[in-house]
Amino acid sequence: MQLIDKDLLSVQEVRELVERAKQAQQELAQMDQAHVDRIVRAIADAGVRNARRLAQMAHEDTGFGVVDDKVIKNVFASRGVYEHIKGMKTVGEVSRDDAKGLRTIAVPVGVVAGLLPSTNPTSTALYKAEISIKAGNAIVFSPHPAALRCISETVKVIRQAINEAGGNENLVSCITIPTMEATDSLMHHRDVAMILATGGSAMVRAAYSSGTPAIGVGPGNGPAYIDRSCDLKLAVKRIMDSKTFDNGTICASEQSIICDEDMVDAVRAEMEAQGAYFLDDAERAQLGRFILRANGTMNPEIVGRSVQTIANLAGLTRVPNTARVLVAKEDGVGRRHPYSNEKLAPILAFYTGTDYKDVCDKVCEILHYEGAGHTFSMHTKNDELVEYFAKRVPASRIIVNTASALGGIGGTTNLQPALTLGCGAVGGSATSENVGPMNLLNMRYVAYGQRELEEIRAQIPSCDDGICSTAPAMSEIDVDSIVRGVIEKLKAL
Repeated sequence: MQLIDKDLLSVQEVRELVERAKQAQQELAQMDQAHVDRIVRAIADAGVRNARRLAQMAHEDTGFGVVDDKVIKNVFASRGVYEHIKGMKTVGEVSRDDAKGLRTIAVPVGVVAGLLPSTNPTSTALYKAEISIKAGNAIVFSPHPAALRCISETVKVIRQAINEAGGNENLVSCITIPTMEATDSLMHHRDVAMILATGGSAMVRAAYSSGTPAIGVGPGNGPAYIDRSCDLKLAVKRIMDSKTFDNGTICASEQSIICDEDMVDAVRAEMEAQGAYFLDDAERAQLGRFILRANGTMNPEIVGRSVQTIANLAGLTRVPNTARVLVAKEDGVGRRHPYSNEKLAPILAFYTGTDYKDVCDKVCEILHYEGAGHTFSMHTKNDELVEYFAKRVPASRIIVNTASALGGIGGTTNLQPALTLGCGAVGGSATSENVGPMNLLNMRYVAYGQRELEEIRAQIPSCDDGICSTAPAMSEIDVDSIVRGVIEKLKAL
């Protein structure tokens, strides 16, 4: 009996998918803006029509999150993204300044490799398909193996919508034999122009080291500051709603709360009134040993699970069925402090600071440990305080007075609606923006001459014998004193 090598089959599939995607993209590049927009609108409409079915499948496949919340994410990734990008000019000339003699022409990058996570599988597929095609590109998805079925069905929905809108369905395709070799082959393929990576840190690092231009995003680990000037009840409601949305699977969700020391009792009382369960010292240690693995990474068993499921898995017997979020007091940052890490689950660390300056220092420490460049949120009525934190905190998104999870992705704010959130250079990312169509375009600049060479020469200071008249004469520089100073410094060493 002949054995068939799965890895070889997956690599061959990648080659075929990229070849078909390249042909489809070349056809798309000949279409005008109206036709491109019709295809994107068709995907958005199909995503809304199938939002609940795909959400149910994602929940069944991964066990993560809440079906109703996944429905919202699918609608957001379909209609919400479309409404924001529909007016963008992404085909042909996008700007012109006749006075300056400058024209800007949008050029698609080509074929995009789209890496998809298990936490937001169907919504991320819809979002990436829309922004890629809006920019005139094709996209080939590499799915997380745990979410292969629901991602494949989402791609089927997208391809049918493209076909009905008069496009080539191979603009969007998906690997059906997901292996590490397939993903590696996709990222290194000579006809793949860019990688759009959403997933774990290792996957993002692999994308950036592939040699193919990449946009990848690091982990979120956003603290939330509750300032004394805020509406405390409303601030806590927003945080609780955010952290429980889809059981915390959005990377922009709050991972810790921090407040001034004299506010602890009031904040704790309000949180408990809204369903938070504060762990005692023994429970805190017990859950802490469970949420992180020996290598310091998040235990996947907690991801997207309910409070009750996490409590059962960790052996916590006193957590009431009414609890919405588990809260653990934390006094440090790093490997010995498990609650200082990202927790894609309804679990929050609780920090305190002596004043807003101390709070800011601790926020920076948390983010530099994990989540640099991602998201920080604060609840305050003091705009001067917002200014203080915005100048110092290493986060690309400073979310003010709203749920961080939905605010960070552009749901409750006017940020670009996105499920790939750039972390900037501080977070090892190529951009600090919420990624949209404009990040998937090259710009071609047409520049008309405005000056002749003689005009440029006339603006340069006159020089005689190679010495510019504006430079100090050699005689004005005391060379001997400079040499003596250097010798004295060397002797003093």
